[in-house]
Amino acid sequence: MKNISSFRFLVIIILTISVNTSVYCQKLPGERANTFSLGVSFGTLFGQAKELVYPTTDTKGELLSELLWDMKPLFYFNLQAEFGRTNPLSALGFYSSLSFKMGLPSDSGILQDRDWMSIENNSLTHFSEHTNKTGSFYWLDAKIGLSIPVKSFFYLKPFINGSWMYFSFSGRDGYGTYARSKGTGTYYPIDDNPYLHSFEGEEVIRYHQHWLLIAPGISIGTNIFYPLSFELSFQISPFTYCAAVDNHIGRSAFFNDYTAWGLFLEPKGIVSYSIGRFDLSLEAAYRYIGKTKGKTFINNSSFPVENESGAGLGLLDARIFVKFRI
Repeated sequence: MKNISSFRFLVIIILTISVNTSVYCQKLPGERANTFSLGVSFGTLFGQAKELVYPTTDTKGELLSELLWDMKPLFYFNLQAEFGRTNPLSALGFYSSLSFKMGLPSDSGILQDRDWMSIENNSLTHFSEHTNKTGSFYWLDAKIGLSIPVKSFFYLKPFINGSWMYFSFSGRDGYGTYARSKGTGTYYPIDDNPYLHSFEGEEVIRYHQHWLLIAPGISIGTNIFYPLSFELSFQISPFTYCAAVDNHIGRSAFFNDYTAWGLFLEPKGIVSYSIGRFDLSLEAAYRYIGKTKGKTFINNSSFPVENESGAGLGLLDARIFVKFRI
């Protein structure tokens, strides 16, 4: 008897879900096939921007220099516009979105600067640490694709995404630890009576990055549990470009870096709850760009320096998003 009762209960649940699914997947009276929506969100980024200098033919380290600019955390506001199927499970459709994030200027962690300048070995020769301030942060994404229902249970969204990002940073205060020189390109160990320097009250360095990238991607989602819906997406591309400027204030020198071809990856997950024309979403993504490579020019020189430069990025992005369907 217990088995029969359990079986009846299971059948009722399955029939209930099936009825709700079939009703929702059909176009209801007065429901438009496509919807334009506007949304706002508040979110946070947690990660780092990377500034890289690759070694010369003489030095032994994997890198000549690495600067890690923290965004731990960085808060932002976001505005977003979307167009697409009102119910993506109902029929094949076109969709697009435009998103703009603007960060709040703030101290966002630390800047760590490391050099490996020895021609004898790959030991660290210079290290400094400073308070990092993120001054400006702008992020624009434009996406276009198709919404393809699959047997009224889930949908696929192949798409192309274009992205522009701008970050500006400044490092101040802090301290430096520098290995003593033994001669040209040779150094004592950095823990052997190094030269120490305090930067208290000083702005030491400024840096900004312009990123451009284009990437194909695909999303998979479902709303059969309406008003709950779920979506996962993934993007991958080698088509990345970074133009950066590094201003070493104390040296009265600035470096223009033009680098490209770092592998871009971005997995993303969304959970949404619908209330009438409103959707409330929790979204999380991780945006990664591997080490780019390119040329460096000092003080607007027409000739690049001997060694190449690079850049990278790794950011965890989490936000709360409210959308209104017009």
